[in-house]
Amino acid sequence: MDYKKSGVDIEAGENAVNRIKSLVRKTYNNNVLTELGSFGGLYQVDLSKWKEPVMVASTDGVGTKLIVAAMAGVYDTVGQCLVNHCVNDIFVQGAEPQYFMDYIGCSKLLPERVELIISGMTKACSENQMSLIGGEMAEMPGIYHDDDFDLAGTIVGLIEKSKIITGEAIQEGDIVVGFKGNGLHTNGYSLARKVFFDIMGKKVDDLVPELQMTVAEALLKVHPSYFPLLRNWVDPKINHGMAHITGGGLPGNVKRVMPDGLCAEIDSSSWVVPDIFNLMQSAAQIKTEEMFKAFNMGIGYVVIIDPSYAEKLCEDTKGIQIGRIIKGENSQKVRIL
Repeated sequence: MDYKKSGVDIEAGENAVNRIKSLVRKTYNNNVLTELGSFGGLYQVDLSKWKEPVMVASTDGVGTKLIVAAMAGVYDTVGQCLVNHCVNDIFVQGAEPQYFMDYIGCSKLLPERVELIISGMTKACSENQMSLIGGEMAEMPGIYHDDDFDLAGTIVGLIEKSKIITGEAIQEGDIVVGFKGNGLHTNGYSLARKVFFDIMGKKVDDLVPELQMTVAEALLKVHPSYFPLLRNWVDPKINHGMAHITGGGLPGNVKRVMPDGLCAEIDSSSWVVPDIFNLMQSAAQIKTEEMFKAFNMGIGYVVIIDPSYAEKLCEDTKGIQIGRIIKGENSQKVRIL
């Protein structure tokens, strides 16, 4: 008996690390002081760029979108989704991403699959101007089974203390500006899989005429990062609050930044809901209220801004004015019209 016969292949792990080293190194900047493989990643903060830097950190995953990726044999896009999702989460408070670390857990470590996943992560890290400085690959038969795998990521960003956006400045009359998504992003996949595979009887490679693409193409679209688009609008004097529209949809996420006594009144007719959501709702007879709880419904990110700057923001970023802030009860901080 040996370790490999028990299900853990150390050589496969070393092979995977060797495959991804050159990919990871492309994300390095002068602040990265260690090579991949160190027990810990060293990252030096350039204090000449900051007066009162505040660290902002978050950890997240991409949920059961991984099941669709495994069914389709497409792994690079979920790597991008993981990074972009984490970037959006810390950018809500205005943070600039600095570095990222990943976790990959699986039943059987396949170096080729790991390389594809990491290639997606490094692509997204480069697009968001941050470094991938380390991570963990865990081969755990007994915890994961068959083709199971899991992804999680931790991101660390920096923000000047004076520029932190908390939502506390939101006031009556502010405008809610929405930014389009491109699909489900990384939420609602347990329901979406039930609709497409069980109710509609589709297979992952089947063409969906209403969408003019396959199920895999529709469900594996890359979750976009809104940081490059909005990084120049981090000014708490005019940008009073931001929300990343993830699990819980618009009602569940916008309320997280709303002060007591105010309500974000959102007009759902102000944007065109993507066809994929209409298709799922029709196929499974899902109530509209439930759709807005489970999915982003076409709005992936929200900025709540001083009304004097709303038009300029929309002009610069192709944002859409989707609502306004009114007085309201604490029990209902978001109202979908």
